[in-house]
Amino acid sequence: MKLKLFTFALTLAASFSAQAQHTMDVNTKKLGAPVSSTMYGLFFEDINYAADGGLYAELVANRSFEFPNHFAGWDISGKVTLKDDGPFDKNPHYVRLAPSGHNDKHTMIENRGFFGMGVKGGEEYRFSVWARVPDGGSSKLWIDLVDNATMGDDQKLGNASVDISGKEWKKYTTTIKPKRTFAKAHLRVWGDSKVTTDVEHVSLFPVKTYKGRENGLREDLAKALEDVHPGVFRFPGGCIVEGTDLATRYQWKNTVGPVENRPLNENRWHYTFTSRYFPDYYQTYGLGFFEFFQLCEDIGAEPLPVLSVGLSCQFQNKSENAHVAMDQLQPYIDDCLDLIEFANGPVDSKWGKVRADMGHPDPFNMKYIGIGNEQWDTPYFERLKPFVAAVRAKYPNIKIVGTSGPDSEGKMFDKGWVAMKDQKADLVDEHFYRNEQWFLGTAPKDRYPNCGALRYDSYDRKGPKVFAGEYACHGNGKKWNHFETSLYEAAFMTGIERNADIVEMATYAPLFAHVEGWQWRPDMIWYDNLRMFKSVSYYVQQMYAMNKGTNVLSLTMDKQPVAGQPGQDGLFASSVFDKTTGEIIIKVINTSKQAQPITLNLQGIKGERTAETLTLSHNGSMDDENTLDQPEKIKPVEGSVKCTSDKKQTVLNDQLPAMSFRLYKIKK
Repeated sequence: MKLKLFTFALTLAASFSAQAQHTMDVNTKKLGAPVSSTMYGLFFEDINYAADGGLYAELVANRSFEFPNHFAGWDISGKVTLKDDGPFDKNPHYVRLAPSGHNDKHTMIENRGFFGMGVKGGEEYRFSVWARVPDGGSSKLWIDLVDNATMGDDQKLGNASVDISGKEWKKYTTTIKPKRTFAKAHLRVWGDSKVTTDVEHVSLFPVKTYKGRENGLREDLAKALEDVHPGVFRFPGGCIVEGTDLATRYQWKNTVGPVENRPLNENRWHYTFTSRYFPDYYQTYGLGFFEFFQLCEDIGAEPLPVLSVGLSCQFQNKSENAHVAMDQLQPYIDDCLDLIEFANGPVDSKWGKVRADMGHPDPFNMKYIGIGNEQWDTPYFERLKPFVAAVRAKYPNIKIVGTSGPDSEGKMFDKGWVAMKDQKADLVDEHFYRNEQWFLGTAPKDRYPNCGALRYDSYDRKGPKVFAGEYACHGNGKKWNHFETSLYEAAFMTGIERNADIVEMATYAPLFAHVEGWQWRPDMIWYDNLRMFKSVSYYVQQMYAMNKGTNVLSLTMDKQPVAGQPGQDGLFASSVFDKTTGEIIIKVINTSKQAQPITLNLQGIKGERTAETLTLSHNGSMDDENTLDQPEKIKPVEGSVKCTSDKKQTVLNDQLPAMSFRLYKIKK
């Protein structure tokens, strides 16, 4: 019996030892480095059908018949012919719908949309088309939204018509109200049975877009961006800035002006991944730089456009001949200077007038510009130099963002940082898609010397600031948005927050993915044609962005940063103070598989208080994720914890669940 009691006592002691109280000291008396308003933001790249078929609310694919296969996305019947002398010089193609010559034969074009068209019963959809009657007189077009899968008597979900008149091209609009919701609708446009009609730029938008704009954004997706409360928005990429070759690089000047005359561009992602191949993935530029700037203004984020430095993708182009020669770089530099004028210039300037004519006479007050994406070594450094000189000379207040290349460490990374310091870039864009061990700081230090939440503690404070421009935790053999990797991203971000004096902004990547059109994962927000869900990584980013505070507070355990170090049992933590609300905000992540008792000593305040909490945890498998059918399976939960007081300070005692992220807010 005594032996059993002794064994039980040892077991109990071991249990208490395994759950030793972890005491953290939070110094609220002294405010540390300011936290940049841009600290946590968003990065947009048109991958995974993020623009056309995603955020951009247009439902018609290949609306101007400009795809190399001019009828891609369309089914045709009757007498349909393609013409190339249309009213828009950058999009010259259109179709001629001629009478079939028989009462029972119909001329019709049918668009399949992006994996179908998602329409909601009872809501209005704005159909528009540029059309004419080439022989004069008048004609009529009939417009149907249809469900081809129906077993009923009538495929029509809703219909309308437009009356066309005259030989001149004009824009015609009407609205259609579907009688029921359907995710895979098609759009049919029927030609007049007696009169030839030409049609161009066939378009269908929900009337209910974000902010109600005609050339607008999908409301639920844009609202999800707004709800992050991002400080910065980086666009339009990413590798699409470079293009597979220079001809397919993203060119911002092609994305502004009348939407009907923005030329098509080949998306460099449409054939990059042969395992998930989308040969009809193109950019219509309907979502262009004006719309990006407008979105930034709507969601309260600083715009950070990224432009080509004259290098096509270095991964895909090893020859120097694939890039712009140094003596031919001036048009690219001009594009950079002209963009700043477009964003900030007066209405009587050339590009300021373009902005004003598009409906925004006031400047967008752009403060940052990125030059180059993931480029490296001498070809990048020598091309960047004249850009820097030109921007500094004409726009000295614009902050220039350079890049350290595609790696998070190594020879080229180090060389990039030296070059960025030499050229006096304001920020250096770092990218790291790494596994769990890297984010936890347990990866081999000989290969990854600066991994984990301590990464920025040792950075040189005299050089450029850091922009963690693309990052995500990619699980070993589990490359999707599961709970565990999102938790490790939260742990890593404590190091970003603690080092706010050197890190000015950070953006998770990629942002969007269509469930039927993705090529890369994990991603922050997923959707089909009607629904969407926010990944666990989304909620991690939101918890940080909405609680970034204004100043760092010192938080230590045994006078050491809480960053998963030996003896800290997988705990990570950081703290800030918010001058606007008078709140102390503490973020603690438990990456261990058992609950951890913690004590927070709030030095500098006394008295009992109640801490509001927000907890992201999960009782199921660590591989679980949110889905379209269970969009809120894993999300933060509100709560509270009572704080006690001793003679010196306010004290918070809590039991932090295993594998969890808990945020505390305490009024000072």
